[in-house]
Parts: sequence; structure tokens; C-alpha cells
Amino acid sequence: MKFQKGAKLYSYNVQREGGEDILYVNYLGAPYVPSLSESPEVMERTVDALTENPNISRIVFVQQKNYNYDFGETAMLLEIAQLYLYYVKQEKILSQDKLVTSQQGFFTQRYNDLFSFLYSLKQDPILAHSDLRRLIIEGRILLDKIAPDYKLDQKNYLSFLEKIMRLLEETKLISFAKQHPSEYKIGEREIYHRIFKPDIIPNFTFTRLVSDLPEDAEIIDQYKISGADYDESYVTILRKENESKFIYHLVPPEHSLLEDHNMLLNLARGVLIEHQPKAEEFTDVERTRQVFFNIAKDLLQDLAKTKGIELSYPDLNKLAIILVRHTIGFGLVEVLLQDKNIQDISLNAPIPKIPIFIRHQAHDECVTNVLPSQEDVDSWAAKFRMISGRPLDESNPILDTQLEIGKLRARIAIIQNPLSPDGLAYSIRRHRENPWTLPLFVKIKMLNALAAGLLSFIIDGSRTILVAGTRSSGKTSLLGSLLLEIIPKFRIIVIEDTLELPVESLRKLRYDIIRMKVRSSLLKTTSEVSAEDGIRTSLRLGDSCLIVGEVRSAEAKALYEAMRVGALANVVAGTIHGASPYGVFDRVVNDLGVPTTSFKATDIIVVCNPIKTPDGLHSQRRVVRISEVRKHWVKDPLIEKGFVDLMRYNVEKDELEATDDLINGDSEIIKEIASNIKGWAGNWDAVYDNILLRAKIKKELVEIAERVGDADLLESEFNQISNHAFHKISEEVIREYGLPLSEHVFPLWQKWLQKELKKRV
Repeated sequence: MKFQKGAKLYSYNVQREGGEDILYVNYLGAPYVPSLSESPEVMERTVDALTENPNISRIVFVQQKNYNYDFGETAMLLEIAQLYLYYVKQEKILSQDKLVTSQQGFFTQRYNDLFSFLYSLKQDPILAHSDLRRLIIEGRILLDKIAPDYKLDQKNYLSFLEKIMRLLEETKLISFAKQHPSEYKIGEREIYHRIFKPDIIPNFTFTRLVSDLPEDAEIIDQYKISGADYDESYVTILRKENESKFIYHLVPPEHSLLEDHNMLLNLARGVLIEHQPKAEEFTDVERTRQVFFNIAKDLLQDLAKTKGIELSYPDLNKLAIILVRHTIGFGLVEVLLQDKNIQDISLNAPIPKIPIFIRHQAHDECVTNVLPSQEDVDSWAAKFRMISGRPLDESNPILDTQLEIGKLRARIAIIQNPLSPDGLAYSIRRHRENPWTLPLFVKIKMLNALAAGLLSFIIDGSRTILVAGTRSSGKTSLLGSLLLEIIPKFRIIVIEDTLELPVESLRKLRYDIIRMKVRSSLLKTTSEVSAEDGIRTSLRLGDSCLIVGEVRSAEAKALYEAMRVGALANVVAGTIHGASPYGVFDRVVNDLGVPTTSFKATDIIVVCNPIKTPDGLHSQRRVVRISEVRKHWVKDPLIEKGFVDLMRYNVEKDELEATDDLINGDSEIIKEIASNIKGWAGNWDAVYDNILLRAKIKKELVEIAERVGDADLLESEFNQISNHAFHKISEEVIREYGLPLSEHVFPLWQKWLQKELKKRV
């Protein structure tokens, strides 16, 4: 809310926003920070405004920073305002017939007492309560001393005061004060700091932030996050005794700025907002942000010079970053995305009334202190429409898209009316800045080294793979890690309706990779090509590995065509929803209409699911099965034993274990891979030795990274270098010994690793 230039100090407006009435009070130009807890005058003015506006849900004091009092705080003060009206207009407590019945001489004293009570009620309700209690005590003492002719009059007056007291003590504010009597001293307002804690909203944004840490919560964790050198935020994780969710308390730089800096940002935002990028400019988000960043710096410098404000270089950069974030960017959502511990962000409808929720890697589900505004989420929806080129309206109430800001990557799902009757809602899946790798998954125990070695072997064997799982099970992340196991000399075609796989990262690693963006299955009409047509087109683009982001609908038939063509030639892989191999079969055949015989083109199904902790409060992502699909069955692979587990999750050990079928060499798929390689056909010991060798290398990387304190050894760049060294060393050993025997390959790889470590010192 902005008041027009020249608006009277302390004037107010009521605005209807997001289904609630908000009282905005103008404190621009006031010589102090407006505060209900600090100032009796501010409380009095607010109560006066509330007496005229009984439907208010929130109170906002407008200054360089806006001070927002939420529904609960507003309701407390609204009770006082309504009680004041009741006393004055209905009870008419200052009228002569209420104050005097038979003794005129008492009128003046009683009038002055109750006038003072009403005055205090608006400025300091707790003091008013204390004064009223004193009047009742004094009245009872007087009753014992007064002449018999006036006792009835005094009893009636006392009864009247006690009625007033009963009504006052029914209010939430006085109830709270009665529970904390030691915290109130007459003339002091310290207790009000416990009651009225405003969210602080800088003038250049609409999103609210609960600034104070909750007093009745235990601090669990604290750390710092940053997006750039001048863009640091602080996170505190707290736990309340009777609540299952942790509290994620964020303090971004925009909420701890100097008043002069707030003023500059407010002025600059007013200028930049008139020069919003056009739709076509949003196709290159990074370039547009850089242009606006440079403009923001120049504008802030000019405004600072005009206002006589000195800006240091770090301050200028910090303010420019914040300004871009709150004009063409996505506000505090961007700050949340800077936190590498966050996996998911949820903005639920109705937006203004519900805080943002996040899923934290260490602390699971958390409620944040961030309350987005309707203005902000409407603005973000418009930007996502422009970025995606896809509709979001009543005919298309679902939008799937992606956000990329520098290294920050996220999948965005938005719903609106009529699907979401309460308005816009967002689900944001944060992707890791760098791709996941198999060693990283080994480190966090999503799978073990043997599983990593097995999957690496299967990828090199050019098999068809489906990564299955429930929502938030890590399917796409695992598929991305498998891409890094493909030897870079092979061409890769990636087909997605929402761009989630780490294509850009692979390009930087010099992979030959093509990305196709196809139509979402949720869209009714669009100019985009269907996933089905995209897959069929990929078969015309030459010899390539084919990766499908997610198998959802009609493209399944085309994918299985590609699997049948690609078998024994190149990797074909994708993700699909399913909690078991048979669940995948049921979805592919019965839901998506793929013929039963075509399903046999699937070689390997990897199932990953969240595993709940015994207390039910947390979950951990785990690969729970690696299964092969046999080809002998006719109708039902479950009944006819068409699924054979190579590795299965042991819940007691929290680890994947090799099955007898894998250990004893009863895997038909692995035998098929071996049958095409000289020296491996019919030699299971050599084949299994190679799987164990790959596992040993992945495990060694994890252990060395931890030992030397170099986490980058597990990242995609070094993973690729390590894989290349493994293949090169294996080639040398084959020339000398005929087979890539682990007893020769591993020591040479270790020697190579030590040389690489010396380079990194």
C-alpha cells in the first residue's frame, strides 16, 4: 500500500486484499518507528480506527519499512476497540443515570474515574484493567464506611464496575496479562512486546516476514546461506515442544537494511517497475537479469547522489541484487532456493494467510516465517507464463515449468482456479546446483557402492532402464547421475516436458547432448510437439542414447518402440511413477496401453522410495530394488516370475544387499552384456569382478573425499575425470592381460588418483 504524496500523517485506508480487509496507517514522515508495543499514542490511534472498521484482519503501519500485525494480534486489539464502543455507546458508562442513583456528590468523582479508565483502555488496556480493579477495591472499602442511606447506591455502582470488569477480563489481551502478572509494571510497556510482534515488510516488497524468533522454541540449528558475495542470509531451525514440524526462520539481507537504503530501494523499484521486460526478453532470463542488475546499480548510484547518501561498493551491489530480486525476480523464493538443504518449497492457497512450507534435507518438513502476498504470487505467475510460453488460465489451470537463475535450478508447478478454488498455489522442487553423481548417492546412503558399481556396469552395457518411484523419491536425480556414467563419446538425446535433467552441466563437461522440450501431457492445446512425436523424431536423428525425463502418457508406446530399436545398441532410459517392478508393469501396460510383449523391452527397473524413520517424523531416500525383467513370461511377469531382484533393500541394515541371483551369476541381462564382450562370455567370475571393481572405485572416492576434506571429488566434473581414467586404465590392462582384472586396474587407478590429489593441493 502506497499513500499518495501529501497524504496526511496518521491517516488510514482500508484495502481488500486476498479475501481480507487490511488497515493501512500512514506513518511516512513520522519522527519515530510506529509500534503498538512501544507507543501509547500509536495504540490509541489504532483502536480509534478499529472502532470504525470492525472487519479488519491485519494492521499495517506504512513507513520506509512496513510493520504488519497479523490476524491474532489484530483480533486482540479489535476486541478492545469493540469493548470500548460497547462501554461508550451501549452501556453509556459516563451517563448520569449510570453513575448516580441517589447521591449527586459522587457523580464528579465517578465520572473522572471512568473517563480516565476509558482513556487508558485505548492506550494501555492492562493499565486500565489495573485501575478498574483499584476502583472496585476502593469501592468495597467505602461501602463499609458509608452511611446506611447510601449503601444501596454504592452496591449498585460496585455491581456496575464488576460487570465492566468481567467483560474486560474476557478479552484475550487481559487474559494473557493475568497469566503473566510479574511482567507488567505500571507505566511500563514491556509486556506488550510479548503480545505485539510485527512482521517487517520493506516498502519495495509485499511479502511478510516474521522477524522475531519464537520465545517458546528450542534452537536446533543455525547456518548462513549466500547467493553472491554481497547476498548473505541467516537461517535458524527451531522446534516447539508440541509441534511435529520444525520452524525454518529466515533473515534475508533485505530485512536488515538501514532506513536510507530502504528508501533508495523503494524509489528505485518505483522507477524500474515501469520498465518491466517484455515477454520475449524472458526467454533469456539470465541475460535479462544481468541487464537489469547493471541498470539497477546506475539508478541506485544516481538516487544516492541526489539524496546525499553515501554508498560503498559492497552496499551498492547488495542493493542492486535485492532490487533485481524484487522487480523482475521472484522475491524471497529466490533466497530460499539459495539454501542447498531445501528440497521442496510449497506455497498453499489462500496465499496471504498461510506461510511457506519447505522440505529440509536434515530436518524434513518445516514451516517458515515467510508469508507471501497475493501481489507477489500474481506477479510470479505472470513471469512463469512468459518464461515457459505456456498458458495459465481457467481453461489451463495447471502450469509445469522450470526456473534457472545462475546455478539455481528448480521445477515449478502452479495451479489456479478452478482446480484450486482458493486461488494460486505453487509447488517448487529445488534441483541441486551440480548434478548428482553415484558417489554422492553412496555418501548419503541412497544406495551403496555395490549398487553404484552394478548400475555403472549396466549403463556401459547399453541396456534399457526405467527408474521408478513415488513422488519425491529422487527418480530424476538418480537418472541424472546415470547420464554421467555414459561415456562422453556417445551422443545423448534428452526429451522432457519440464526441463529438469542437468543438460547444461553435461554440456559444460563436453557431452554431445541434444535437448528436446515437448508438450506437457497436462496441456489441452499448445504449439509444442507431443512427447510421442519427440521420441519418434529422435529415432531419425542418428545413433544416440535416448533419455526420457518422465513417462506419463501416450509417449510410452513410442518409448517402447525406441527401446526395442535401441536394445544392444545404446542406453534407453527414463523415469516413471511406480513403487515396485509390478507397479511399473501395471502402469505401463494397463494404464498407458503398451502391449505386454513390448514391455519385455525393459531390461532393468530401479525402484527408489522414501523410507520412514520409526518415529514417523522423517524420511530418507533409498534405492530399494534393482530388478531385471526376464523375457520368458507370456501374460503376467509377477505370476510367471518375470521379475528377478539383483539387489534388495534390507531395512534392518539400511542398505541394499546383493541377491543370490546376482552373486551366483543367474542374471540373464548381465549375461547378455557379457556375451558381447571378449573374455567375459561364460566367465561369470570376470564379469562379477568388474562390477565389484567399479563398486570399489566409487567407495574409494567417497572415503578419500571425506579423508582429505575435498567434497569436490564427488561432484560431476571429477566423476567424469575418474570414469575416463577407469576406462583408459581398463583398456591398458586388457591389452596386457586380456581382461580388465581388478587386481591390476584398481592399483593403477589409485596411483592416478594420488597424482590428481597432488595437483589439487
